[in-house]
Amino acid sequence: MPTPNQPALDFLLSRRSRPAKTLTLPVPDRPTLEVILTAAARSPDHGKLEPWRFVVLERAALVRLGALAEQRAQALGLDPDKAAKGINQFTSAHLGIVVVSAPVVSEKVPEIEQILSAGAVSLALLNAALAAGWGANWLTGWAVHDSEFMRQGLGLGDHESIAAFMPIGTETRIPPERPRPDMAAKTEWVSI
Repeated sequence: MPTPNQPALDFLLSRRSRPAKTLTLPVPDRPTLEVILTAAARSPDHGKLEPWRFVVLERAALVRLGALAEQRAQALGLDPDKAAKGINQFTSAHLGIVVVSAPVVSEKVPEIEQILSAGAVSLALLNAALAAGWGANWLTGWAVHDSEFMRQGLGLGDHESIAAFMPIGTETRIPPERPRPDMAAKTEWVSI
């Protein structure tokens, strides 16, 4: 019988993202972020292709991206409430990490598996930040799916996309628990 890592299992069974609007200063310093990023990079990666990368956004970069999101919202003619949500995710953050999905040409590993690897890295980043004691949240939204925003704001190539924008900081309050999936309805047991 294997020996469980009970503290790790307890963490996973109780983990909870922290709403971005509840995060404030201080934020992790560079050595702390390097540990969090290193932990995130230990994710499933069929073929060892590393089809993802990180972009760490400090405050000035977030302000710049918020201004760009505002310009893009106007150019796209977005509803003011929808526009504000995309703008605020950058302007209200003090530190953020973008996980860039960057599939590579491979005869052995389909692109979908590479995109899933970027998703795995995103979840590992979120969990590493939480395990290190920081508040974090995995966000997306209209801005991170706008190709012009990605190109102008982050210099992403045509083959790249944003898997996650993750603000990280000090949580101001612990969020209430939310409803979780009905595991009996989501699980099928096959014995033959």
